Order: sequence, then C-alpha cells, then structure tokens
Amino acid sequence: MLPKPDPKDIDRKHRLSLPNNEIPKQDPEARVHNSEEVYEHFDWETARAEALRCIQCPGAPCVRACPLDNDIPYALWQLEHGEYEAGAEVFRLTSTMPEVCGRVCPQVILCEGACIYTNMRKRPISIGRLEAMMADYQKAHGGPSTETAPPTGCRVAVVGAGPAGLAAAELLAKKGHAITVFDAWPAAGGILRYGIPKFKMDHAIADEKAEYLEKLGVQFRFNTWIGKGVTVDELLDEHGFGAVFLGFGAGISVELKVPGVDLDGIHTASPFLVQANVDEDKKPPDLKGLPEFGERVAVIGGGDTAMDCLRTSVRLGVKEVLCVYRRTEEQMPGNERDRRLAKEEGVQFKWLTQPIRFLGDENGHVVAMECQRMELGEPDDTGRRRPIPVEGSEFTLVVDTVVLAIGYWPDPLVGESTPGLETHDWGLIVVHGETQATTREGVFAGGDDVLGPDLVVRAMAQARTAAQSIHEYLMGQELEPAETTPTS
Repeated sequence: MLPKPDPKDIDRKHRLSLPNNEIPKQDPEARVHNSEEVYEHFDWETARAEALRCIQCPGAPCVRACPLDNDIPYALWQLEHGEYEAGAEVFRLTSTMPEVCGRVCPQVILCEGACIYTNMRKRPISIGRLEAMMADYQKAHGGPSTETAPPTGCRVAVVGAGPAGLAAAELLAKKGHAITVFDAWPAAGGILRYGIPKFKMDHAIADEKAEYLEKLGVQFRFNTWIGKGVTVDELLDEHGFGAVFLGFGAGISVELKVPGVDLDGIHTASPFLVQANVDEDKKPPDLKGLPEFGERVAVIGGGDTAMDCLRTSVRLGVKEVLCVYRRTEEQMPGNERDRRLAKEEGVQFKWLTQPIRFLGDENGHVVAMECQRMELGEPDDTGRRRPIPVEGSEFTLVVDTVVLAIGYWPDPLVGESTPGLETHDWGLIVVHGETQATTREGVFAGGDDVLGPDLVVRAMAQARTAAQSIHEYLMGQELEPAETTPTS
C-alpha cells in the first residue's frame, strides 16, 4: 500500500482542469428487458483518470460526509497508481461492504455531494463507482482477509442478515467471538436481496458476503423469526449467548387507510419486489412466482422503494407505469439518480396527487382510483412543506394494479416479547447514542430498527459502533445503558 501523498506534490490546478468521465450504463431500450445492473464499470484506464481528478483535499469533505468515515482520497490515491487491491483495502478499514455501498449509497447527498467539484458546479468524482470497482477487483483476486483473533469463548446472536446484521457479524467474528445470525428470510441479505432489485445490485453479492462470513466461522439460521418463534430472552437464557445484536431492519409496511385498499390487485411494496426480483429458490413459500399485474400500474409513494417498484414494473413488461406522489418532485425523499433512471425507462409521474379511494369491479379487483389534487402548505416536522388537499379537485385514474410504497416500521414483536427493551414510535428501539446499547442489558441494536427506514451505510455505521460495544461488554467493561427516551 502506497503511503499518503505529500500535499506539496499535488498539482491541484492541473487536476482541477481534467475532464470528468461519464459512468457507462445500459441504454434504456436494452435495460428494461433484463435484470442486470444498469451501471457498468469503467475500464481501468478511465478509472485511473477519474481518480486522478481527486485533488487530495486537506480537509477531505468527502470523508466528513461519509457515515463510515471512509478515507476516500487515500483510496483514490492507490487507484490512480494502479494499486487496486490496496484501494479496496483502504475502504475495508472502515467499511465491511464497499462493493455494496459503491452501488446503493446515494453518493449525491453524501461523499460526492460534498466533493469540491460539486461546489464548483462541475460533475463530482465518481466515488461510488470507483469504490465498487476496487472492491470487485479485490474479491476476484483472492478476496479480503479471513484472519480472525483467537477464540474468546463468547457467543453472540445477531438478529437480522441485512446490512447491519452482516456488518456486526463480520466485525465480531474477526474479534474472535462465535457468531450465529438469525433471519426470518430463507437467505442472507435482508434488504440487499429482499428489497433492492438486481438491476441496482446483483444479488450474488449478498451470497458472496454470506460465504465470506462462513469462512470467518459465522453460522446462519434462516427461516427463524425472532420474537415469534424464539425470543431474545431465550437467546440469552436458554441458548447461551452472551450478547444479542438486533439488526432486523424495518420491514413492516405502513398502512394506507383509504376505502378499497383491500381490493385484489393492490400490493404492498415488499412482497411485490420479492416476487418480481428474487430467485425462486430464495423466496419464502408464500411468495413464489411473479406478482399479479396488469397493463396499467400505479405506484403510490416517492421514496427509493417507490422507484424500485416503478422500475421493476417496467421490467415486468407493464405497458403504462405511473408514480403518484402527494408532494412535488423537489420534495421527493428518494435518490434523484434513481428518479432520473425511471424517467429514462418510461415511467410517468403525477405530482401533488393523493389517492382517496380505490374502486373495484364486480369481482373485487381494482379498476380505478379516485384521487385529489394537493397544494403545499407550511413545512412539517421533516422540513418539507405539508401537502394540503384542494377542495373540489377530485378526479379518477384508471388502473388495474396498485403498489403501495409509503413507508416502513420495524417488526414490533421483538419489543413486545422482550421485557425491559424500550421502544418508541411503532417499534423503533431506544439505544444509547454512543454505544448502541439498549435498555436491556446485553442487548444492542442498530440500523433501520433504530433509525427507521434509512441508508444502508448508516445501518453499517451503527453496527460498527455496536460491535465494538459488544466486544467491550463481553470483555467485562462497563457500558452505560440507553436512557428511556429515544436516541438515534
């Protein structure tokens, strides 16, 4: 690994004059007919040229903007000199899954959004794509180290095989602890498989991650719903685990309470995405086969999950795909990049529109939805202007399939079945802000079950903190428990 550069050796004026390099991607006409990743890798010559644009900022705003504190300039320094594996290893010093973050992080609001080029109104360095390239290269050339510390004799139960659970499992296994990961799904990945479509991230990456963790000694117990079949108490008291990490995410769909929502042809987002995107042998029995869909699909919502449902519908061959959102495009919470790709793929958008009633035929199948125009009022708690119904503006849209993508909450069963575990707001777990310790001794939590639906990278960051705290707890160090007021 090359040492960090001397600032005096960086010709920043020259680097700032270099042209940016467009990330290659499939043409819309081709990609709507396959499930392969839309974005492709640079060739290595172009990748090195893109890395050379980095001026090695002394203050490194891209690092400060990364929830994992990845040393991005140092990684790009390795890349521009052809040290691809070393660049990947720089990322792995702080990130357990650079191959994932490079693909699914919204870099435009994180590292790339903080890049000095953005302030100059130029295209930022393609940090995410370069991160994914180096991580893939390392995996293809032997992979990251599987070295672990000597066994400690301590056992940890990790609940959830998604981003937070996989990150915690890896970090704890490398410290010498025996790790068992429990998950309700039939395979590893959590949202990386059962939420994110293949055209954003190849699901083989989740399989490769699970295989790597097994090399570290991690064991997996799938089709096991903690809180329903086995409780946290049983993990601690009967199964002999010294600590538990709760990283089961937020997978319970928010209900849309309008008349007709129970009609046939109306889906919630998660089952729809699982049926449409996951390999048959990785699906649970009740979600085998493709989802039912017609010729005109409306997706309700404006976040990343809504974009995934819209773009999935296009790939299913739906003739007309419509996004219905109650605010304006400027207020949409999802990744702007995905929204742009959806438009390229033929998705239509209807802004400032709220469904108020679904209409069915004589067989109980949705055929239309009554909507109401909205206007923006004063900002709500999120800082976005509140949508207000416009009186007398009702109209009807003809649809034969509806997908509801309006939000998620954690599974409340874990909180309800675990005495002493404090939760708030529909099941979010209360944690200590510096340790991720919950109000229940020996139990730690991180990710979407603490934050609510959030970014993969933030789930990983909380898992990293929790893993260090769990290690200290098992080694006998005193940790301050969570207060009984929410901290995230």
